[in-house]
Amino acid sequence: MRLSSLLGPTAAELAVLIPLWPVFTALLPAARALDFDPVPVPSLDLSQLGRVGLAGDFDSISLYSYKQQNENGFSTNGSQSVITRLPNGAFASLATADAYIETMCSFVMKGGTLAGVVVGGNFTSLGGIEAQGVALLDPKTGKVTPLPGLSGKVSALYCDEPTNTVYVGGSFKGGNSTNAIVWVGMTGWANLPFAGFNGPVSTIAKQAGGNIVFGGAFDGLGNATTPRKKDQQVVNIASSNIEAGGSVASPGFGNPKNIACKTDGEGGEGKTWLLEDNRAGFWKASFQFGFRPTKLRIWNTKQDGRGTKTFRYTALPLNGIMNLTYIDPATGQNASCDARCPLTDNSTVEFQDFTFVNVVGMSGFQIDISEWYGRGGGLNGIQLLQDDIYAYAINDFNEPTCSNLTTASSATSSGPWQTKQSGQSSSQYLSATFDTPPNSDSASVVFTPDLKQSGNYSVTIYTPGCTQDNSCANRGSVNITGTLASETRELPPLQTEVTQTNDFDKYDEIYNGFVSASGGSFRPTVTLTPSSGQKNGLVVVASRVRFELISSTGGLSGLYEFNPNEAVADTDFTSSIDEAGMSLGSGAEISNVVVHDKIAYVAGNFSTSDFNNIFAVNDKSSSALTGGGLNAEVTTMYLNETSLFVGGNFTNTSKDDTKGLNNVALYEIPDKKWLPLGAGVNGPVNEIVPIVINVTANQPEDVIALTGDFDELLAFDGNPAAAVEGLAIWVPSKKNWLQTVGSQAPSIRGKLTATADVPGSGALYAGTLAAQGQGASGAVTLATSGPLGIRQLPIKIKAEGPEQGGKRKRAEGDVKGQNVTGVVAGYFYANGGRNVTILGGHFTAEATNGSTVENLMFINGSNSDRVTGISSGLKDDAVVLALGVQQDTLYAGGSLTGEVKGSDVNGLVLYDLILGDFVETQPPAFSGEGAVAVNAISTQPNTGNVYVGGSFESAGSLECPSVCYFTTATSQWNRPGTGLSGIVGAMAWSDSAKLVVGGNLTINSTATSLATYDSKTHVWSLVDGAQGANGVPGPVTALAAADDAMSEFWIAGASTNGSAFLMKYDGNSWSSVGHLLGKETEVRGIQVLSLSKDHGKTGLLRQDQTLLLTGRLDLPGFGNASSALFDGTTFTPFILSNSGSSPGSLSRIFSQNPVNFRSGRGRLAVGFVVLIALAISLALIFILVVVGIVAERIRRKREGYMPAPTAMFDKNNNMERIPPSHLFGRIGQPASGGPGGAPMI
Repeated sequence: MRLSSLLGPTAAELAVLIPLWPVFTALLPAARALDFDPVPVPSLDLSQLGRVGLAGDFDSISLYSYKQQNENGFSTNGSQSVITRLPNGAFASLATADAYIETMCSFVMKGGTLAGVVVGGNFTSLGGIEAQGVALLDPKTGKVTPLPGLSGKVSALYCDEPTNTVYVGGSFKGGNSTNAIVWVGMTGWANLPFAGFNGPVSTIAKQAGGNIVFGGAFDGLGNATTPRKKDQQVVNIASSNIEAGGSVASPGFGNPKNIACKTDGEGGEGKTWLLEDNRAGFWKASFQFGFRPTKLRIWNTKQDGRGTKTFRYTALPLNGIMNLTYIDPATGQNASCDARCPLTDNSTVEFQDFTFVNVVGMSGFQIDISEWYGRGGGLNGIQLLQDDIYAYAINDFNEPTCSNLTTASSATSSGPWQTKQSGQSSSQYLSATFDTPPNSDSASVVFTPDLKQSGNYSVTIYTPGCTQDNSCANRGSVNITGTLASETRELPPLQTEVTQTNDFDKYDEIYNGFVSASGGSFRPTVTLTPSSGQKNGLVVVASRVRFELISSTGGLSGLYEFNPNEAVADTDFTSSIDEAGMSLGSGAEISNVVVHDKIAYVAGNFSTSDFNNIFAVNDKSSSALTGGGLNAEVTTMYLNETSLFVGGNFTNTSKDDTKGLNNVALYEIPDKKWLPLGAGVNGPVNEIVPIVINVTANQPEDVIALTGDFDELLAFDGNPAAAVEGLAIWVPSKKNWLQTVGSQAPSIRGKLTATADVPGSGALYAGTLAAQGQGASGAVTLATSGPLGIRQLPIKIKAEGPEQGGKRKRAEGDVKGQNVTGVVAGYFYANGGRNVTILGGHFTAEATNGSTVENLMFINGSNSDRVTGISSGLKDDAVVLALGVQQDTLYAGGSLTGEVKGSDVNGLVLYDLILGDFVETQPPAFSGEGAVAVNAISTQPNTGNVYVGGSFESAGSLECPSVCYFTTATSQWNRPGTGLSGIVGAMAWSDSAKLVVGGNLTINSTATSLATYDSKTHVWSLVDGAQGANGVPGPVTALAAADDAMSEFWIAGASTNGSAFLMKYDGNSWSSVGHLLGKETEVRGIQVLSLSKDHGKTGLLRQDQTLLLTGRLDLPGFGNASSALFDGTTFTPFILSNSGSSPGSLSRIFSQNPVNFRSGRGRLAVGFVVLIALAISLALIFILVVVGIVAERIRRKREGYMPAPTAMFDKNNNMERIPPSHLFGRIGQPASGGPGGAPMI
């Protein structure tokens, strides 16, 4: 076949296009560059708050900036996605598959038009569209176009632009090909001239000259073959639902089941089925499983001269009359029939066999009898046989015991299996649900086939789709083991894992190779069990296993070079590639082929005297790489210009001359030299994928991602070993692992299996990832000026690995009762000009000096961000849930115990922030019948009283349930009133004398979620409307003021039915936001914040306010979010985070300054207004005084006033000139100014 001319004029030379599936005249319009949909930046006004922090449990975090972002953790059940990188460094899914994606390539047509990205794997759906193993994806829109026609798994793709051809390899069937086929332009599937291979294809590459190289686990060209012993499996008719029409009423002859399981032609009562006299009729069998019969065997009746003369066979539910061939007993010649197939009445003919011309699947059939011998028709026996060798999980579907087979196929099961109806599947199947995480001993199904001949078989296991039984959310993976060869032939035991997350029915090839026939004491077996380490509620299914005999031309060994320009495939195998493969010997498996500068680098699992597991081959000969190759299997390669990255299960070169090549290595082609990547990893590497990430802030960089079965980066060159979870990222520019670089790069968890460069758009990736744009652990700060952004704190909180799982603590005294990890509380300490960030929770971190910090951390911004912890005293399982500072003393509360300064502590500990040590004399410890925890700490304004709320009953010897306050002046506990009990979750002061408390409370025998305390009267009171059916529906876990006086406030918590609630109290009545939050929501913190830009009018919030929620939020229509903003009408995701393989969470927001509620944009609170007005008044008075003085001087000058002389004068001389009578003579006389002696001015 000349593939280069498939769309040209030489159409006569084409391989026949597969007619069984649709021919596409157009797939998609030209795919364009990826578009990302930005979301508006929230107009938060944080300027009044000083520093603002966020505490939580996460290792990567980002603002919600693009609609494509989400907080989904990476999938661990086997499903994967096509992933794109967003401009902010986060990753988002374009289309999700229900199983693995193994390969991708960009399908660029002649002229440069991008038709889309071809995606291959073992999935049955992509982007919610049914697609068996392969599909075309529009990278701009995410639209999926299935490419129907294949059945199985696609493992390798090569998109060849010059010929508009996609070469497809794997383990599948399509048209007349097996394991290799091509998709041509916009036309459809075409068979290759050699009909594929007799084993799976793992890799496809193109030589410099245009030839295509296939690599895999095959030893010849060709398709599957028919067995030497045909029609060997008996279809179990006895277990079907049998009915008939026109049966006689005679006892012993009218039951159609009389003939269902016969291996002889014996007739008589109870053994023969008869029709009524002179009447046509039918015999029908309906099955709960599917089959593909190849032969029909019928025993005609001779009862009382009766018999069937003609019949027809109708396949159900197809309702198609089948074409049959047979040997005419009278002539001995081959003949054919359809609607009128004859049966002889010759008594010497025991039975007649009819062979199906077309082998099709069916789940029932009907025999219609149209003519008869004697008085009526009838039969003595009927049997169906097929070439396919199946073993069903439901044993009733296997070969019947009445068939007299010594090695009939069978199955045995153990565990909580139940039979499920077929739905979309071709047969019923078994299903088991496990309330607790299962292991291999929890359940099993052992399949035992009936193999009549030894040979090379393709063994496949069928998995029913999950949509038909609504179990997709609970599906996982199963472990497959087996024994396939007798003692006379040594073969390693079968062991593999199969995912069961497929939406639609699928099959997976679990083995390809030699299988011994049943005989003697040996029976081949395949065993299915649940894989270990999966979740509660896991659903496992079991259907059937198929054994298909294969054969081929032979002569190959995992490599084949195909020339697309030749009409007939070369079977001489004389190319250098073919000869190199044949030199590897039998059993060689090729995993990867890459081509560089006319040299093909071939890797896999093989060994010769010249090279091991990897070698190079040019157009003339093959040669070993430096060191003779590698000392164990190579599973993956990636070529970056002249650098060849190699992964597998090796530890060194074959000559053991290069240290540090543990499962991954770098081969520099120009230097012909092996180099280590650090010291490698501690387990096999399965995939190497290049990826772009922000190693430093806003600086995208190419790095190398390794995926495999490892959990540690090995120590090297002073870098300690580091724990990972099967994903490691090598940063070439730093010659180090991303996990140990210590930059602001994102924390990435998951698996990567493939990549495809999209012209003009960058790369797409395949796999499953949990990553946000910025790597940060436990706590971050928000920018309060300039553009809104997240800033990393200089802390290193260690990821919780499997060995730390026991440290995860359930805070039982916490009203939330959640498992606590990460940072729960934060505080900015700024007394005396200091700059210390305090973080508390349940975590392990690294101090600046390299020591370990647990659960309480200090970051001294005044001392180069030095990170310190506390001295020993608290137990390692402590959980800090609340922080407060009075003067220079830190109050740290939570679920914590220990011995500090010789005193027992429980629930609360005091720490001197000046001395950097615990307070010498600790307050008396809390106690109670249940778990003790301090959940809230609040200092009473204008006093030295520190109020503490939580779950406790006494403080030392003082009975002080739920809320207690510590007077710092006297260093003693005091009880605030009486009548309160329960668990306190949140507290806040509305003024200097009124405390608002939320939780799961009781006041004087009345249950409530809210209470107030008056410190002047020492009385606890209920909050109006909080009780009763229309009140607060459950314990309050978060509380926030809505105005300065806290006459209005917000509360959040969990209803008694488990759902989250969010409500506002306006001073008179309660308002709920309704059901805007999903059922999985857990609200841990709320805070009203100011806006710089108004939103629309609502009845719950001012236009210049928004409500911030933190926790683990479930937003309908979006999914998980760690924080969201509420404008009174809708929730908008604000911050997304991840923690390990799961969505992250935020506990609360904390700020340096308290929130100051303005009465409206541009109008300050009354106190500030008064002060400003007073200042303005004083300024105006001063100006008026100055103006008055100036005006008076001007007036006097205009009226002729002269300044008084300033020269000294002779007082005595003047006194001589004025007679004394002039000075005193008028005393006592009336003034001349008028009556009454009023002086004249």
